[in-house]
Amino acid sequence: MHRLLRGEVFMLGGFVVAAAVTILLVMPPVIDPAAAQWAQTSTGPLTAADRDLLVKVRQAGLWEMPAGEYAKTRAESQRVKEVGRLIMEDHMKLDLLTRQVAKRLGVALPDEPSPQQQSWMAQLAAESGPAFDKDYANLLRDAHGKVFTVIAAVRSGTRNSEIRKFSEDCMRFVMRHMALLESTGLVNHNALPEPPTPAPAPPVAMAVDSRRHT
Repeated sequence: MHRLLRGEVFMLGGFVVAAAVTILLVMPPVIDPAAAQWAQTSTGPLTAADRDLLVKVRQAGLWEMPAGEYAKTRAESQRVKEVGRLIMEDHMKLDLLTRQVAKRLGVALPDEPSPQQQSWMAQLAAESGPAFDKDYANLLRDAHGKVFTVIAAVRSGTRNSEIRKFSEDCMRFVMRHMALLESTGLVNHNALPEPPTPAPAPPVAMAVDSRRHT
């Protein structure tokens, strides 16, 4: 009787092992999506956020360089013409740097701006005079503010030394461009996105007057 029970248990165990092996062979392995987006490079791990930064900086240049060309003939303000030229020249340098870094890290870059950026280009291409000046200054200032937050977030958390240096270079360019655009006197700061609401400050302890206890 005991030998029979041991035989049944052995057979049941064999079936369980066989079933487990079958499941492992048939079912695909479970991969953590976050881990799958990481890649190891000679300068450290490369994350999806690191790659996205390269893409966004590349796309920024792909529409701001043509916008600078528009400013040569469509702007009325001499200051807008000058700012357009300076930003265009900076983006030519930054675009070269972006492509070099992307090549070293094996990141594919787009060859055209985003749909929204293309709509901004179309808007500026249809304007001239004061309307162009105002929209050029405000569209570019708004775009620089948004990409600046992306750069800062990547710089604060990247594990890749190449991206760390690249993001620092980008921050210098973007800060210079925001100041240039604001120097036109046409930027509507009230239309820019407000900074995020800070967390409530902890309560401040009341100071104790030692003289009241003497």
